[in-house]
Amino acid sequence: MPTLPLPYASRLAARPESQIDLVVLHCTELPDLATAREYGERIHYDESGTGNSGHYYIDRDGSVHQWVPRDRVAHHTRGYNARSVGIELVNTGRYPRWLDAGHQAMDEAYTEAQIVALIGLLGTLASEVPSLRFVAGHEDLDTTEVEAHDDPGRRVRRKRDPGPLFPWERVMASVMLERLMA
Repeated sequence: MPTLPLPYASRLAARPESQIDLVVLHCTELPDLATAREYGERIHYDESGTGNSGHYYIDRDGSVHQWVPRDRVAHHTRGYNARSVGIELVNTGRYPRWLDAGHQAMDEAYTEAQIVALIGLLGTLASEVPSLRFVAGHEDLDTTEVEAHDDPGRRVRRKRDPGPLFPWERVMASVMLERLMA
């Protein structure tokens, strides 16, 4: 598994792995891994010099990349970061009009290689992090609705990932974790 820490990874808050009890699954909602890396390197929090990122990224070919060590708190899900590991699956999602009311379909299927790699990574995490108990989608935990960019009279979900094409039944049948919903 390639490990290429984000430039600010050492500035992220440290935590004991015993604090981790949750994995949050995301899709990048970007066209490719290189664009996801570019977004991950952007600084969003001036006080800490850090940005938004998951711990692991799974590309369409099934390759797994670690960008943030597990003992650091990555910024990927409001209110759940301190207790969770974030896994991002490369997928276009609603890119590039994430919050347009007329563009809420998420119609790119996840590849077989991604799902196999994800199941393997979840199994590894479960064996290496004894406190890990739960898995959730970003959409399960952040149900905030916001004004649509293309129609201020309509509201859309801020987060919809990993989305309607994610094979929850298959993944949950393959891991010894419980699905957590907000």
